[in-house]
Amino acid sequence: MREKRLANVQQLFPSEDGNLQTRQMFMRLIEQILAGVDDLKNPDSVNLKGFKNRTGSFYNDLIRNSAIPAGSVPLEDINAELLQLLHDHPYHTKYFLTNILPMASIPGILGMIVAFMVNGNNLWDVYGPAGAEAEVRVTSMMSKLIGYDSLKSGGYTTWGGQGAIFSGLRIAIAKVVPDALQKGIPDNLYAFCSDAAHYSLYKSMEASGIGSDRLIRVRTNDDSSMNVIDLQQKMEEVIAKGGIPIYIVATTGTTDAMGIDDVEQICMTSERVAVQHGLTRPHIHADSALGGFFAFFNDYDFAANPLELNKDVAQALISIRRKMRHLHKADSLCFDFQKLGQTPYVTSLFLVKDAADLRLVDLHPDETPYVGHRGYGQYHTGYTLECSRMASSISMYSALLAFGIEGYQQLLAQFVEVNLAFRETLRREIPQAEIVNLDNPGIITLFRIYPEGGSGFQTEISGACTLKEIERHNKFNERLFEMLGNHRDRIFFGDTKKHLVVPTKDGQETALYATKIFIISPYTETKHVEEIVQYLKKTVAEVYEKYSEASILSWR
Repeated sequence: MREKRLANVQQLFPSEDGNLQTRQMFMRLIEQILAGVDDLKNPDSVNLKGFKNRTGSFYNDLIRNSAIPAGSVPLEDINAELLQLLHDHPYHTKYFLTNILPMASIPGILGMIVAFMVNGNNLWDVYGPAGAEAEVRVTSMMSKLIGYDSLKSGGYTTWGGQGAIFSGLRIAIAKVVPDALQKGIPDNLYAFCSDAAHYSLYKSMEASGIGSDRLIRVRTNDDSSMNVIDLQQKMEEVIAKGGIPIYIVATTGTTDAMGIDDVEQICMTSERVAVQHGLTRPHIHADSALGGFFAFFNDYDFAANPLELNKDVAQALISIRRKMRHLHKADSLCFDFQKLGQTPYVTSLFLVKDAADLRLVDLHPDETPYVGHRGYGQYHTGYTLECSRMASSISMYSALLAFGIEGYQQLLAQFVEVNLAFRETLRREIPQAEIVNLDNPGIITLFRIYPEGGSGFQTEISGACTLKEIERHNKFNERLFEMLGNHRDRIFFGDTKKHLVVPTKDGQETALYATKIFIISPYTETKHVEEIVQYLKKTVAEVYEKYSEASILSWR
């Protein structure tokens, strides 16, 4: 009886000997999942089929009703249960237009399957040689792409752009305070980022112990890029008070407006200030999690134009390349492959220009006695915060091979083309909508509805509006968010409540709200733009009808 029970448990694992019977059983289960997901797909919606009312007591009910079964549940029944989880789940059809949540590509998924089959720990090549090899390959590939010397650079996979920003901060601290890892950090270290930067640095400052009060936000320009004059002024202010600037995050592709900081100017400015005051130049990290993939156009011949890009798309990409070509000047950067790399969550790569920087945050071999401290094994990543590391590099490697430079160029160019078509149609069909990130072509459009029409956005950013006037516009746009959100199963737009912080006529500051369209699905094409805008136009009209004040004339 005991042997039978053991045999039953062994059937829950891939075979030891590669036998056909187990493989066929495994393939049937995978086919059940693939077929089940396909049955749930609806190309005319954003959500998979099925209904889940996740309001009210939904999650409390889950807590009360969930328990581990006493015995094993058949795998086919488990698959059916897993497919139930997917009911009403967002899916990347042509109408999926929100934030940076891409569809995982087939090569990305295959890479993950390979990693799962051996389940190696990427901490050490003795435990995970496949992941280690893929990680070295991907680090070299992406280093060469952005202009690092691949023989000097280094990198590793981590838990998203947040992990990369935190890793850069650890290095920044160690450069200025070498014994901080052992003795803790002093209370006069400061970091800088723009007002448009992701909140990851905020969390990293908290986690590092420096504290978010020592994160200095720098003003942005009209194109959402960091204002380097304000950066210099704020660095000077910190130094004058006894502080030490150690870390600057240059956002090269913000998640709202696709703003791109000028890495070259940031490097020059911070170097000048540091030399003037006899300090070490702050470590500069390019948060290229999103925008860095446009480096695939760094060597594109726009004159020959082998992809036959139309004039407007080519011009937009040239504009982006002009800003992205200085990525190699940053001390570190990142690529979130789960964004524009088209791989599953979570597949992020942290790169450093000089691999020697990693030694600043590495552990001594005596502190990791059961890994790395041996006469065998060549690759031990004791400098990572993770002790257990999945081999997500295999998925990245698979995608890079499958897409190649040209494949990524084609996909990104399509996203840009659709975005430009959306902007053109929006202007024509909804004149009350103003594009508020017009200087950033990219794959994102932020727009704001002004009930009375006119040049509302320019008036707001000039400081000529009162707080009450801006709040009134914000409220109208928030109502649009709500109406679009209530029907996001049809077309899924994004939004933001902090595009820009602007001064008001009455001496205050406030944020501007904007609706967001994020071109991220490979199935969204220019032919779909008219339908998308007409749906938006209808929804805007409904907001007018339901919420407009008596003083606002209908624009219909």
